[in-house]
Amino acid sequence: MLTITIDIALVHRLVAEQFPDLAHLAISPVVPGGWDNRTFRLGDNMLARLPSADRYVAQVAKEHRWLPVLAPHLPLPIPVPLARGEPSQDYPWPWSIYRWLPGNPVAREPQADLNRAARSLADFLGALHRIDARDGPPHGDHNFHRGGPLAVYAREVQAALAVLGETAETGVLRDVWANALESQWERPPVWVHGDVSGGNLLVRDGDLSAVIDFGSSAVGDPACDLVIAWTLFSGESRATFRAALSLDEKTWRRARGWALWKALITVAAPHVSQVEAEASWRVIADVSADHRQGLQT
Repeated sequence: MLTITIDIALVHRLVAEQFPDLAHLAISPVVPGGWDNRTFRLGDNMLARLPSADRYVAQVAKEHRWLPVLAPHLPLPIPVPLARGEPSQDYPWPWSIYRWLPGNPVAREPQADLNRAARSLADFLGALHRIDARDGPPHGDHNFHRGGPLAVYAREVQAALAVLGETAETGVLRDVWANALESQWERPPVWVHGDVSGGNLLVRDGDLSAVIDFGSSAVGDPACDLVIAWTLFSGESRATFRAALSLDEKTWRRARGWALWKALITVAAPHVSQVEAEASWRVIADVSADHRQGLQT
């Protein structure tokens, strides 16, 4: 795999070569800077976003094509593409300049009102699902199958469960996974964000203010976008989020499967950090509890 050092010096060269009218602007890395893309603030009102590897390059054209289509229908701001950069001698892929959206990731904002955020996010996703999706990009390798069938990750889940070993708890997790695979989205495909996470939800003054990073977007099954119910929300805010979305129990079972897949491959990874492991174990515990609760009702 091609490895590129993406730093301030590279961004300076790209901007100066391709957008010389912006060359005077200060450039600083955004922290956290992302995984699929590296993000740099460009002056006060823009940012530069560069794919970090070849497998993320398709996201550039997709966002430039579809974000302007989606934005007018949504109740919260989303990224606004301003210019598309081209490959250069120093950097082999297309890249983007976007309008800067103020706010902090909700995952890093302890003052955020999660109940209000749950209602706002549910309204946002409901609006996203209502946008005409007939010509939208189908799920696939370009977005790591978000919006597609969960079965594509069955081998990873079984491998992770094998690492954890057979216990009563892993027996419950196998049931959660089996339940998730029992159904599929039977309505017309809808738009999905694909990576609704605490890092991609911005808040200002305690309220959800923007949704960013549509690189994993596609049209398909919205279950993948519900994982935030366990990774960010809990208790009352989780109940608020669920109640505000008109989705059936089978979709929520598939959502538990998506949450379980990501949490399992994280805790089973050989070099996972303690922070990531603890967060993933909390997700696993909550998904298991919700599954048990569903069996009792």
